[in-house]
Amino acid sequence: MNPIADLLPAERVVADLDAGSKSEVFAAFGRLFASGDGLNGDQVTGSLHAREKLGSTGLGQGIAIPHGRIKGLREARGAFARLKTPIAFDAPDGRPVGNVFVLLVPEHATEQHLQLLSELAQMFSEKRFREALAIATDAPALHEVFRHWPDA
Repeated sequence: MNPIADLLPAERVVADLDAGSKSEVFAAFGRLFASGDGLNGDQVTGSLHAREKLGSTGLGQGIAIPHGRIKGLREARGAFARLKTPIAFDAPDGRPVGNVFVLLVPEHATEQHLQLLSELAQMFSEKRFREALAIATDAPALHEVFRHWPDA
């Protein structure tokens, strides 16, 4: 497996998330991490909003990678959602975002944070990977795309 698959369990992959704005997306991820990981959902949501205020985490080509530092977190965690309807995300290409990967890292995980963001950017830059996400029929199939990258 790759480093991203290692921090992305199946229960943190969502297909067809119904959210109409960045705020709704961030709140949904806050609830996801709170229910499955015992994290403070408001802290997760606040961290994502704080990072987004510095500049959009939309990459282009329908992809966004919101990320944040969480005090007390011991290891990086990830979650992925394919949105039911793409939303505006201030991406550089102006396209709406339909695929969102949230990365949470410990408060002082600078080098790890950068390595994981680099790995994610590389994954999502590959057309074949984005196409595999687009045709995946449900959350388990989406999870398999991540597990089998770069062979997806």
